[in-house]
Amino acid sequence: MSFTHPLTTTAFELPGYRIVRSFGVARGIVVRSRSAIGNMGASIQAFFGGNITLYTSLCEQARDDAFRQMLGQAGQMGANAVIGVRYDATEIGAGITEVLCYGTAVQVETEQKPASPPPTPGPVI
Repeated sequence: MSFTHPLTTTAFELPGYRIVRSFGVARGIVVRSRSAIGNMGASIQAFFGGNITLYTSLCEQARDDAFRQMLGQAGQMGANAVIGVRYDATEIGAGITEVLCYGTAVQVETEQKPASPPPTPGPVI
């Protein structure tokens, strides 16, 4: 993906941060279709086998767009982080796919580390 956010995770906590508020589910939804020209190019790639890069690029772009939409919705809700990030895809019709990216929009703060005790003086010589 061309864009990431440092305060997003598939986990349900962010090490070094504490969750101070939860805003609920944030999501981004993208519906994409394959073009006839793209299908022809992909058919040629499929004929030779291996990775079908035309479809890979389409899928990566759809995921990236859904991720960005999710971050935008989370920001509008007042969140500065998203935890529990997941993707889902559903084929709506022949060649038409919905890509959903969702997670829990939260506000986090940096955890305050307890102050270290002062160093103990060494022996006096």
